[in-house]
Amino acid sequence: MCGIAGLYYPATPKPVEPHRIVQMTDAIAHRGPDGAGVWTAPGVGLGHRRLAIIDLEGGVQPMATPDQGVVVVFNGEIYNFREVRAELEALGARFATDSDTEVLLHGWRAWGPGMLSRLNGMFAFALYDETARSLFLARDRFGVKPLHYAELSDGAVAFASELKGLMAHPLFRRTPDFRAVEDYLGLGYVPDDASLLAGVKKLPAGHFLLLRRGHPVPEPARWWDIDFSKRAAGKPKDLQAELVEHLRVAVRSRMVADVPLGAFLSGGVDSSAVVALMAEASKAAVKTCTIGFDDAGHDETAHAQVVATRFATAHSVRRVAAEDFALIDTLVAAFDEPFADASALPTYRVCELARESVTVALSGDGADEAFAGYRRYKFFAAEERVRGLLPEGFRRSVFGTLGRYYPKADWAPRPFRAKTTLLALAENGEFAYPKAVGVTGPDLRQRLYSSEARRVLGGHRAEQRYVDAMRTAPARDALDRAQYADIQHWLPGDILTKVDRTSMAVGLEAREPLLDHRLVEFAATLPPALRIHGGEGKWLVKKALEPWLPKEILYRPKMGFVTPVSAWFRAALAGEAAALGRSKLLASTGWFDLGVVERLAADHKAGKAEHGRTLWQMLMLERSLARLFG
Repeated sequence: MCGIAGLYYPATPKPVEPHRIVQMTDAIAHRGPDGAGVWTAPGVGLGHRRLAIIDLEGGVQPMATPDQGVVVVFNGEIYNFREVRAELEALGARFATDSDTEVLLHGWRAWGPGMLSRLNGMFAFALYDETARSLFLARDRFGVKPLHYAELSDGAVAFASELKGLMAHPLFRRTPDFRAVEDYLGLGYVPDDASLLAGVKKLPAGHFLLLRRGHPVPEPARWWDIDFSKRAAGKPKDLQAELVEHLRVAVRSRMVADVPLGAFLSGGVDSSAVVALMAEASKAAVKTCTIGFDDAGHDETAHAQVVATRFATAHSVRRVAAEDFALIDTLVAAFDEPFADASALPTYRVCELARESVTVALSGDGADEAFAGYRRYKFFAAEERVRGLLPEGFRRSVFGTLGRYYPKADWAPRPFRAKTTLLALAENGEFAYPKAVGVTGPDLRQRLYSSEARRVLGGHRAEQRYVDAMRTAPARDALDRAQYADIQHWLPGDILTKVDRTSMAVGLEAREPLLDHRLVEFAATLPPALRIHGGEGKWLVKKALEPWLPKEILYRPKMGFVTPVSAWFRAALAGEAAALGRSKLLASTGWFDLGVVERLAADHKAGKAEHGRTLWQMLMLERSLARLFG
């Protein structure tokens, strides 16, 4: 795992000073503490920070062909590099190292952009071709590894793994884009098609960008997409067996490393499945780590211990206080842009713990999106059945009216929050679902904004990207469309960003076997009844894993890394919440009605309303703005 950065001049080959590249890579040194390298030529410069995982001696980057005709910097892992290497050797390629990086050099010469479909891995890389005088940027199918780029005032295109790499260049101009604030407040993160810094773009997951000398900067081209429109044939038992084989192959392929390797273990289905299959494949005890909380309502260590005992893992546990908000500034520095998923705090802690004994850790991320594990899928599917039974006009009239007058009960268990359900039923699914995924709803956002901010938005809404994705999804039904939209937006924007930044901040490589593209492509073909059955999400996964895991693990309610931010803003962080309404920094933006912010904090502290997640968003936004523009 590594960090990459560089410069390319599309119009004219201006000289690139190596120290400029060093400045950019130094800013992301945490991503690669084991080494650094720079390569320059007229009109191009490539930089690399290395976390050595494969071929510790030979995998130094930037890496070039012997004739210096192709040069690459690479962040990630190619899990099937030996198979691809054998194919290239059969075509006449001669390899000088045992590194997966070298596969990219020979693969480019053999297949050009077509090599991407042959790669099974997580990656973001930049490859310069001297003959074509082109720079090729590519990102993996799901967006596990990040890549940002921007055009500078001198005509260069700068790129880096993280925003701080771009910001290290003296010509990079820091201008805020308020539309990204709307996206952040609506979704809880700045999505991959937006940036808080105007002019910055993120190469989308499953896309590449080919820059050529003498040509304008083009739009990225999609090279992969998930397809939910097909349906697998076969009996459930046969599909279970096929699923297990996909899981087995995915886990084993990610256990290849020349450094110590382990796994995160939460005690949930996904991480437990990964550990079970690692134990099956490993001669030695699997190293596992778990974070526990001093609040019993959020603690899963007992469940993790059940799995650790069952598979005789070398298990490490560390407990942290529920009031672990001392990490806020650390997280702000790691993420650059505001990020409001508070589970980033325990994720950072478990990465810290893992790094004490391993350099690579396997996680269980991705299965909820692929196999419909989130509770919101179950609720959405039930709502869609109701929508299908009643005419749209009736729903809008009856449910809309009832929803407007029904009292709001944020404090109640979800089944009793009828106001939210009634209002959702009044809308079509593609409008209702993104609100269920989001954090601060459209109505409250409008109250928070100043009149000038609303004018600047010009109708731009965070949820629209979800609406568009669901309408154009290669899908058969509503559940397909919801999962497709989450894979396009939620997965890269929230889940994978969280794991990448927290793991890289401590120099740890995190791998996601449950995002093996063959596994996810198989999952997308499963009939909806095998994804959600009898109200149980990930049904086929759980049935398939019954021989490995006890039912108390498979069928217990999903918890996840829950952080009690609402309680914090009624106690230890109540002062921080109140101060948001008096923030000189927020006032200077002109974006918000701070009187509304102040009332949210007061009502939340008094228990009159539930605004914990919105207050957390505002706090993280203020801290991020101070770091980016202060």
